[in-house]
Amino acid sequence: MMLRRANERGYADHGWLRSFHTFSFANYYDPQHMGFRKLRVINEDRVKGGHGFGAHPHQNMEIISYVLEGEMAHKDSMGNGATMQPGDVQRMSAGTGVVHSEFNHSDDQGLHFLQIWIEPKALDIAPGYEQKTFPVAERQGNWRLLVSEDGRDGSVSINQDINLYAGIFDAGEKAEIPTLRHAWLHIARGEAEVNGQRLSAGDAAAFEPGEAIEVTGKDNAEVLLFDLA
Repeated sequence: MMLRRANERGYADHGWLRSFHTFSFANYYDPQHMGFRKLRVINEDRVKGGHGFGAHPHQNMEIISYVLEGEMAHKDSMGNGATMQPGDVQRMSAGTGVVHSEFNHSDDQGLHFLQIWIEPKALDIAPGYEQKTFPVAERQGNWRLLVSEDGRDGSVSINQDINLYAGIFDAGEKAEIPTLRHAWLHIARGEAEVNGQRLSAGDAAAFEPGEAIEVTGKDNAEVLLFDLA
């Protein structure tokens, strides 16, 4: 198990936006942390009320958004418009090119979300979009499949051979770990014990194929678990 502690991440403070970068992004560059397998970006963003990311382009990237607190308003050049709430998972396939914006839906409440970039399996596909809601009950004390290449079990589909799970674990709660290859675990909120190590919000760990993984909740832990080829 290789640990990546929250306080080791890149950080940018733009006033209206505070962003932590697990991997190299924008002005933060660390050649030792350029991504993990096809996982390229995990940004933890906090956006003040009435602010957000204006219309900007993407190309050939699979972009996953996961809201932790508040509401996020999304619009894109494909004609999609939606408001995301906690429990919602959105995948946007940039493909040949897409323009989108993301704003805090509230004027006075903060928005806290994760944006995740996955390198695509096939380049220059037609842009695509999908959004689904995963209730807390489906994630409580359980690993719920959120994203997969084939969209199985009601998950959001993606243009890459990955599986993304999420679980919420109260103190002492645990669940059997799904079958994994290379794995990246990210603590979105709270605290959990991972292979005997206490991990807090923003902490992460990488695992090689076949390496044992045990996760036990300590303090209302919300955990993302990536299975990567």
